[in-house]
Amino acid sequence: MALKEKSLAELQREVDQYISQFKEGYFSPLAMLARMSEEVGELAREVNHSYGEKPKKAGEADNSIELELGDILFITICFANSLGIDLTAAHDNVMHKFNTRDANRWTKKDTE
Repeated sequence: MALKEKSLAELQREVDQYISQFKEGYFSPLAMLARMSEEVGELAREVNHSYGEKPKKAGEADNSIELELGDILFITICFANSLGIDLTAAHDNVMHKFNTRDANRWTKKDTE
């Protein structure tokens, strides 16, 4: 059974429904930034183990890059939700910036 693709808006609603069931609600922006930093550090560790020169210690748990990226996505959505940021609009703004300001920054592939 194939999973249905979800829009950013759907992801934001799903995370909000999950967080809204708890009295504590969203963490403060500073706490979320700290959590995001922790998650990025965990991703860096996994990438270093998979592609770098630092092998895992014997018996060390295998956290996948996919799971770490999922954790970063979750905390990013929490951060956006807590501040009332529409991630679809944020993405559109960033893509506009890349497509205008950085339009000629990189060497484009031939389209033949």
